[in-house]
Amino acid sequence: MTEANQDILVHTAAGVSSITFQRVAKKNAITSAMYAALADALAAAQADAGVRVLVFQGDAGIFSAGNDIADFLQQPPPTQDSPVLRFLHGIATFAKPVVASVCGPAVGIGTTMLLHCDLVYAGDNALFSMPFVNLGLCPEAASSLLLPQLLGYQRAAEALLLGEPFTADTALALGLVNRVVPPAECNGLAQAQAGKLARKPLSALIETKRLMKCGQSAQVLAAMAQEAASFGRMLREPAAREAFAAFMQKRQPDFSAL
Repeated sequence: MTEANQDILVHTAAGVSSITFQRVAKKNAITSAMYAALADALAAAQADAGVRVLVFQGDAGIFSAGNDIADFLQQPPPTQDSPVLRFLHGIATFAKPVVASVCGPAVGIGTTMLLHCDLVYAGDNALFSMPFVNLGLCPEAASSLLLPQLLGYQRAAEALLLGEPFTADTALALGLVNRVVPPAECNGLAQAQAGKLARKPLSALIETKRLMKCGQSAQVLAAMAQEAASFGRMLREPAAREAFAAFMQKRQPDFSAL
């Protein structure tokens, strides 16, 4: 058992590497240091022949509140070597199976990262949201490409343009998650399914995943690059400045002149 940093726990056993968000006091909001730890954990798991499956999990009451806004505002716009993009590229190109257990809120990256997971299990308290537009920003993690493919354009537009939360049952109906269970059972189910995968021939798992994704791999990385360019530009524009100022001041943003 190792700590990639104090807020990210990495534990490997029986071929399964589990990455746990453990910044519960801050709703598992992700800092730049946490993104770096996540990216390093992905790279290590990919290189380790003893790791056959990866699992992402959080607490029974929270998966992740998304980016830590205060930390986020101190960081420069995302570049190709920034921790957040290293993490996104790492999860998008990870060759082995990836399983996720999601309970409670999964905000922003907490939802979009699931588009790169192979199996997703949700607690019945899970609440998914992608409020990028509400922050004066655009989607990331290639969600502008993958979400319409998964949900259809209108449903993806509703999720991304309105940015409103949707429940675990809705996520199940939309195809974003595989199964909904009580929160106390979710991590155990994800671990059990990961264990099943770890006992299968790794070469067959990797090749099957590659074949399913080979038609979109280049598109995903291109979408990430385009989103990152737009995201970085929009961070400097008035809408994002107003949204973040309102967040820090605990008030409603005023976009009437923007």
